[in-house]
Amino acid sequence: MEVRKCQTCAAYLPNPPRPILAVGKNTRILIIGQAPGQKVHDRGIPWEDKSGDTLREWLGVSKEQFANTELIGTMPMGFCFPGSHGKGSGDAPPRPECRPQWHERILGHLTDLRLTLIIGQYATEAYLGDRQKKNLTETVRAYEEYLPRYFPLVHPSPLNFRWQGKNPWFREEVVPVLRDKIKSIMI
Repeated sequence: MEVRKCQTCAAYLPNPPRPILAVGKNTRILIIGQAPGQKVHDRGIPWEDKSGDTLREWLGVSKEQFANTELIGTMPMGFCFPGSHGKGSGDAPPRPECRPQWHERILGHLTDLRLTLIIGQYATEAYLGDRQKKNLTETVRAYEEYLPRYFPLVHPSPLNFRWQGKNPWFREEVVPVLRDKIKSIMI
């Protein structure tokens, strides 16, 4: 895949470029997140970190199911680790070059796409635009408005533990619907 050789933003990255994505022509569920973290960059496997563990738990899928690109594909807003803001404060925003250069090209090859999970602020802004609510919390709470094409989610980062604590409705109301939707597509 041509994207794996991309060097467009090499001068701005803390590591050599290593685009991290996993899609197949028949991917049914696409996950569009932010950008891989350092651990994912090092391992070369999408969502192979604590955020991925949480995301798989929310989806109700195993690591094997998650890695099956016939079922689930991943395409972040930025394909390479963008660097971090510092200890405990999260990663830098995804590089802006990836979406205009690659997203439409990749989406054009997905012939059986049934649902796109848009995770976090950057993906929500890019894919919902004017349709998003005044903040990510309200957008996630209104997830039904974006179905059947999109399902907006907060980022499953361990840094979002406060948000999850303040918003118990997410696990109580949204996650069960998400799991049911995922299960119905995977059958």
